[in-house]
Amino acid sequence: MFDRSEYPTLDECAYLNQASLGLVGSPAVEAMHRHLDEIGRHGNLHMSDEDEAGFLEDLRRWAADLLGSPAERIAILSSASEMLGQVPLMVPPSGGKVIGVTTDFPTVTRPWLRLAGRGECSVQFVDDRPDTDLTDDLIAAVDEDTAVVTVGSVQYATGTVIDIGRLRAAVAGTGATLVVEATQAAGALEIDAGAWGADVVVSSGYKWLGGHGGVAVAVLAPEMLELVPALPGWMGASEPFSFDATNLEFAADARRFTQSTMSYVSVAGLTKAVEQLVGTGIDRIEKHAARLARYLVDAVEPMGWTPFRHLDDPAAAPNLVSLGRHGEESVGLTERLRAAGIVCSTRGGRLRVSIAPYTDETDIQSLVDALT
Repeated sequence: MFDRSEYPTLDECAYLNQASLGLVGSPAVEAMHRHLDEIGRHGNLHMSDEDEAGFLEDLRRWAADLLGSPAERIAILSSASEMLGQVPLMVPPSGGKVIGVTTDFPTVTRPWLRLAGRGECSVQFVDDRPDTDLTDDLIAAVDEDTAVVTVGSVQYATGTVIDIGRLRAAVAGTGATLVVEATQAAGALEIDAGAWGADVVVSSGYKWLGGHGGVAVAVLAPEMLELVPALPGWMGASEPFSFDATNLEFAADARRFTQSTMSYVSVAGLTKAVEQLVGTGIDRIEKHAARLARYLVDAVEPMGWTPFRHLDDPAAAPNLVSLGRHGEESVGLTERLRAAGIVCSTRGGRLRVSIAPYTDETDIQSLVDALT
């Protein structure tokens, strides 16, 4: 998998926390430095208006390859929250029901809770339980009153995978909008956004995609490209540098959702990181994670540590393993592990272990030894 020498953090610890603040590899860091040194610090000396207008296109093309979408449906954003916050304003639920997961990442549900607080919709939550299929439970909640289903495709605390294609098929008959936050999947698991058929698929760029903060990517359904952005910015015009303040005109494709100047340094890094992911092959990355996840679980299960979902469950993500042990308190666990040179997180009262392309058996064995 990835060259570990490109991640100097690994010289200091076993880093099993890509699902939180992910490590950024040397190729992306070098691309960021190159942009800052050769372009960014020099203002418009080395970047014309035309250069700036086209600066996002390389990232758009690589993201299209990674996510299985035509480039014209790829939006480049400053954050996933930027898109998720706009959707309720563009496709208002009009008093209908919004379905979410109780323990999902807050950015997925908070915009809809705001509307519910204003009496504009109701929100029904479905629990992520290890003994049932979360996709089935979501589908069971869908009815003729459903206006929106909003979910993380991989649940950030448990690693539960939602079958988006099957969920889309259930939602399609109701005319409801399907919003998918894919931050814990993009770059780690194969995504075919075209086959998913969701209205919105959005991912932050600073976790599994291998970039830094300040940039995100989204795939928008053709119907979404016909809508006026709820928060239109100057860069969403077809010719941004025409600077026409009297005209609300938009690009014909997903570029209409790019609001303004963003962290171009982060764009440079993410472009290189996504290029590396595509070149490596997400299928290889996913198999690598599955092998190490099996190694981890087989080693710790005799000690009483169990995954939230058995690894043979199709709804268990290989890149994100949630471990718990009866009677084990999560309070202070990450600090004890950090003292042993291991960085990971606790989420939902369980130990969350991230397996990235740079992770190897020595990292997993270090965790096993510490838990022993």
